[in-house]
Amino acid sequence: MSIRAIDEAPLNTFHRKLTWACAGGPFLDGYLLSIIGVSLIGMSNELHLTTADESLIGAAALVGIFIGGLFFGAVTDRLGREAMYTIDLAVLVGGSVLSVFATETWQFVILRFILGVAIGADYPIATSLLAEWVPNKHRGRLLGVLILAWYIGAAAAYAVGYVLAEIGGSGTWRWMIASSAVLSALILLLRIGTPESPLWLVNKGRTEEAQKAIKRALGRTVPTNELLAASATEQSLQQHGFRDLFHGRYLRRTLFCGLFYMCQITPMFALYTFGPTILGSFGLGEGNDNNLGSALISVVFVLGCLPALRLVDRVGRRPVIIWSFALMAVPLVVLGGGSSLPLAVVVLCFCAYALFSGGPTVLEWTYPNELFPTSIRATAGGVATSISRVGAAAGTYLLPISLSKLGIGVTMLIGAGITLVGWLVSVLWAEETRGRTLAETSALPAAHPATAGEEHRLRLREDEFDNS
Repeated sequence: MSIRAIDEAPLNTFHRKLTWACAGGPFLDGYLLSIIGVSLIGMSNELHLTTADESLIGAAALVGIFIGGLFFGAVTDRLGREAMYTIDLAVLVGGSVLSVFATETWQFVILRFILGVAIGADYPIATSLLAEWVPNKHRGRLLGVLILAWYIGAAAAYAVGYVLAEIGGSGTWRWMIASSAVLSALILLLRIGTPESPLWLVNKGRTEEAQKAIKRALGRTVPTNELLAASATEQSLQQHGFRDLFHGRYLRRTLFCGLFYMCQITPMFALYTFGPTILGSFGLGEGNDNNLGSALISVVFVLGCLPALRLVDRVGRRPVIIWSFALMAVPLVVLGGGSSLPLAVVVLCFCAYALFSGGPTVLEWTYPNELFPTSIRATAGGVATSISRVGAAAGTYLLPISLSKLGIGVTMLIGAGITLVGWLVSVLWAEETRGRTLAETSALPAAHPATAGEEHRLRLREDEFDNS
């Protein structure tokens, strides 16, 4: 099913506002996960937290993200994108405000878990809403902007933490947490009034509402018969559910989206943790300066995403993800030389990895939204996010153990091995979706036009239908 008024629309103010509003979720994810690490120093001193307490508080959000993505993607496909789009931000605001006044470990653990659930839910909600509104030729780049917002949020958290700690020391930790409540409220205000996805409305047979939404957002009037035909086509298709992701025809796509996401994020989290040690050699790894160093690490990863944002819509998804994974493995193999490597080589490898990792990073939410139909689009995005968080949690937990038991060289070689698994998965299963409608990208391979000539004849048949 395709709505040409959306697929072929020029970018306008609505698209830009929607992109920034959707990016607010990943921005808050990066901010909330990072600001808690900055504030834990003051929090531990004042509340007398044990190491186990700190671990529980830090892990609660990751567990929440896993559950939020796994279950609330399916809820979004059932109830709609727009309703969940504002509810989950309201939960973030409430949880952030309550965190300011928490005084016990169990309170922080519960609140961080709730915040994680809201963040995990927002990933499939916001990405599916944006994917279903933006034109074909800009979809990869605009969806990539969302993951870029994660790194910007992390950098902002470390910068805010650095400034507040410089002003008032570790005693400003409640102000650090309060800053997330303010940001959540601002993003919630930005999201209010966003129209529902026309594709989801048409999928549910609500064509009049879809027509009004398109007119309001894009200023374009879609003929009623076109929407009715699109709705009839959609209703004639099988309405998939959660279980369809794990067997039959969609299993391979589910495995691809989850595995490449996991293989990208697991070594990345390891280097993200290893980064402050590198910057420590430049005098940025001790005390409050560690926050400044972590902010710089986030900026390096932001710079790595920028070339990929242009390439995914110009060159294509498949070559970008395959070549990126191959190039990402090279600096990790070099870092396998261990602590004996010259500092300049270590820094160069770190920067190279950050640059090359931009390809899979910006495709983390593009592929799940393009490879699955409207009825399970958000569900698939949530499942991919949940699978990736298994890798993130494992990487965060096992890195210190690996460093102490195996050493930095072997640890980096393990990261290279994981990266090469991501390369192999991409070579075998990555599909090219550049420039195609969501109806075409989500159709199973057997349903794709086999040649450019067939693709042209399909377009001619669509034009004949429009003229009739």
